Amino acid sequence: MPPRKKKQAKPEDMKSILWKSADKLRGSLDAAEYKHFVLGLVFLKYVSDAMEEKREQLEKALRGGSLLAEMGLEGGASEKLILKTVEDPKQYTGSGIFYVPPTARWGEVLKRAKVSTDGPSVGEVIDSAMKTIEKFNLPLKETLPKIYNSGRVDETTLAELVKLLDQLTFQSQIALDGKRAGARDLMGEVYEYFLEQFALAEGRKGGEYYTPPSVVQLLVAMLEPKERERVLDPACGSGGMFVQCEKFVELHEGNRFNVSVFGQERNQTTWRLAKMNLAIHGIEVNLGEEPADSFHNDQHGDVKADVVLANPPFNISDWGGERLGMDDRWKYGAPPVGNANFAWIQHMVSKLAVGGRAGIVLANGAMSSKSGGEGDIRRAMVEDDLVACMVALPGQLFRSTQIPACLWFLAESKGKRRGQEPWISPERKGQILFIDARELGYMKTRTMRDLSAEELERITGTFRSWRGADQKTEYVDLPGFCRSVALDELREHDFVLTPGRYVGAVEAAEDPETEPIEAKIERLTTLLREQFAESERLAKVVEEQLGRIE
Repeated sequence: MPPRKKKQAKPEDMKSILWKSADKLRGSLDAAEYKHFVLGLVFLKYVSDAMEEKREQLEKALRGGSLLAEMGLEGGASEKLILKTVEDPKQYTGSGIFYVPPTARWGEVLKRAKVSTDGPSVGEVIDSAMKTIEKFNLPLKETLPKIYNSGRVDETTLAELVKLLDQLTFQSQIALDGKRAGARDLMGEVYEYFLEQFALAEGRKGGEYYTPPSVVQLLVAMLEPKERERVLDPACGSGGMFVQCEKFVELHEGNRFNVSVFGQERNQTTWRLAKMNLAIHGIEVNLGEEPADSFHNDQHGDVKADVVLANPPFNISDWGGERLGMDDRWKYGAPPVGNANFAWIQHMVSKLAVGGRAGIVLANGAMSSKSGGEGDIRRAMVEDDLVACMVALPGQLFRSTQIPACLWFLAESKGKRRGQEPWISPERKGQILFIDARELGYMKTRTMRDLSAEELERITGTFRSWRGADQKTEYVDLPGFCRSVALDELREHDFVLTPGRYVGAVEAAEDPETEPIEAKIERLTTLLREQFAESERLAKVVEEQLGRIE
């Protein structure tokens, strides 16, 4: 009698199981560490489940004779032939599934977690499984965590964690939207959820590898990556930008496997996290030979990308600018040593192909700062007609920082693409679209704001109509929200790129004194946070200048 199949966990229950697994480790490890323990085990469970599902399909096809016909064999399959075929790594890797040798499968780990013997510890069995999987799947080389036999988590806790995660089942089933989801779809959804929860738990540090989904969706929807294009993120974190890019291509009936993806990340543990995340989503990505700093060890020196996007760390001062001097990348001027914002912008511009486009998340200060020559760099960029669109984001989107943020959208040669329709209509030459989205968003939690799908569509739709990409909708300036501004007016404002300066105010529908008290408090609180953040930034600038005088 075949073994009884375990009851599958519903997709909506998986997230609950995963978060309970984190509870097992709280107290033993901090959030920055226990995510690697849990995510590594979840990955092991996933690859084992996915392979087992494929293995059952192969065996069924062999016993039914359909696969034998394809192999040019006649008659019934012997048990020996069946075993040889279902254990052939090519049967799995050729289908985009990782091959897991028998000794490395989840069942072996679970068996050791349930039975206390004098043999290898649970941690040793898990670490050995990770090494074996890497050996048989080269894309995973130096990716999986091998930290389970380190002694940081005791054997009893580790065994309980394995037994808890055994409740997860990553096999084809009916998802929440009613569609049939494969193991990869389910794992991708669960992994993204878990990355978000860990980032929230880690607070500021979590922002180093995780960008809020609505911000990623907005960046990608504005840039509209297409198949046969090259996409680059020079500060890729856990790889969320790439996941969304390929989702966008697929949603618009393109082949996501025809997108070339390049990324770079300097933090080793985050680099491995990205490799694992992208492997789960079936995304082939070039993350370079090693974790490396994009400024000082560019892993993609010869790559010119059609789409470049990133959420680099805000206002970093220790980026090593003093060692670069007048680098070839500083086309618009050497960025200040004390702030990497304009170094990031110019590095990304240097990676653009002819007619390429870029989107970057930056602190609001970059739109108006003049310290260290930043004003001159911004002026040169605008005069060169590089800047296409500026979006001011609402506050409280980022758990990692209270600094207000904005999005810059850049277009090399205003998007003139050889042999293709231009990305931006020629009539927009010498203009920048300003969008003030600071009043958008809703409170997802008591302290976190998010953008709704309708608000994302409003912003992207406005940009599409301004670019001339939406023939059905004519672009119109909307007071308080958007306005297209010509170069002469930008000169009058000394090339400050803050949307609020240009879009004007919303026409009041009623007396401002009747504004609901809750809305007024929320608006003033956001304004106060922005002013605090700007005050803090200016204080650092003054301190730097005083240091030079001394």
